[in-house]
Amino acid sequence: MGDTALGAARRCPARAVVDVGLGVTVAAVVLVAALAGIGPVSTTDARALDVGAFALAAALAAAVGIRHRYPVAALAGLDAVVVLWFVGPYPGRLVALAPLLGCYALAADRGWRWGLAGAALTAGVQILAIRVVLGDVATVGVVPMAVLLAATAGSAGAAVGYYRALLASTRAELARETSFREERTRRLIAEERLRIARELHDVVGHSMATISVQAGVGLHVLEQRPGQAGEALAAIKRICDTGLTDVKAVLGALRTESGEVEQSSGLDRLPSLVETAEDAGLRVDLDMSGDRRPLPVPVDLAAYRIVQEALTNVIRHAGAHTVWLAVEHRPPRLTLRIRDDGTAHPPTDGWGQGIDGMRERARALAGSLTAGPHPDGGFEVCAELPVPEVR
Repeated sequence: MGDTALGAARRCPARAVVDVGLGVTVAAVVLVAALAGIGPVSTTDARALDVGAFALAAALAAAVGIRHRYPVAALAGLDAVVVLWFVGPYPGRLVALAPLLGCYALAADRGWRWGLAGAALTAGVQILAIRVVLGDVATVGVVPMAVLLAATAGSAGAAVGYYRALLASTRAELARETSFREERTRRLIAEERLRIARELHDVVGHSMATISVQAGVGLHVLEQRPGQAGEALAAIKRICDTGLTDVKAVLGALRTESGEVEQSSGLDRLPSLVETAEDAGLRVDLDMSGDRRPLPVPVDLAAYRIVQEALTNVIRHAGAHTVWLAVEHRPPRLTLRIRDDGTAHPPTDGWGQGIDGMRERARALAGSLTAGPHPDGGFEVCAELPVPEVR
């Protein structure tokens, strides 16, 4: 916007200089033609150029110079100069062509209606000057020519005006389209960042929560039961390796042109996820039922992440001993239920953010997710994800 305004400001003085230069040139041509007696009509009683002729030439130059800023006033002034020049009477009749510049400018600036009115006014002035003021019956053939020239100038100006309007409209439409594309790109970038942040939250949050539990176990039994401490350290290493693999897959999307996260997590990894939760001290009862079939990648990944986040919340917040995990394949939907036997407290800030993330995953696939205390105790997360047919 700033560059456009600056460009317009620079063009205005240059255009004014051109207009003034053209006005002076036209006035000079009229005076030279008058001195040389050039013009379509001649009279025997024409008087020599005097101060009045030069004053009319100066007025003509001024009117041509302001025709773009004040087209109506400029055309009226040019027509008046023609009438006064003919009434003079001054020699040379090329001055009659000067109003054509005003007709053109008026039509180009105000449209065809104003152009038609200006052309009619100019043609009328030309007829008045030639037939009435001069009273020259030998100019019958000049009248149609004057009308034709005025109409041509007005038509040309109207055509140029429409072209300018079309060009301006096209540029405005292009600017709107460019702005829309930029806004869409920014929105897509923001959505992609949010998706990657959610992936990292799920991976890192689950890994860190499980590692924290295993580290606590290792510290607790380090002296009394070194063997169990070793098992805890081995579990920590396995969790770290799995988490690093998932993080590499997520960050790898930042280096690809498509931005797609490589599919490294799905319901086929539920046994490993259950084993990790059990290493953290939970008992997980896994029940998978229904018509198990290959799932679309987005559904498979979202289902895994929802289960992962739900188990992470149980480990971090619930103080539970047992988790019941049910995965039910009932086309066209996949149902996930994760219920624990812990103390069902209202979600804390950390727990609430995790639930929001799970809910957003489900909504992104036109699914739904509910989370809250269960009537039989504990806390339950229930997600339903639509499963389109994989062709």
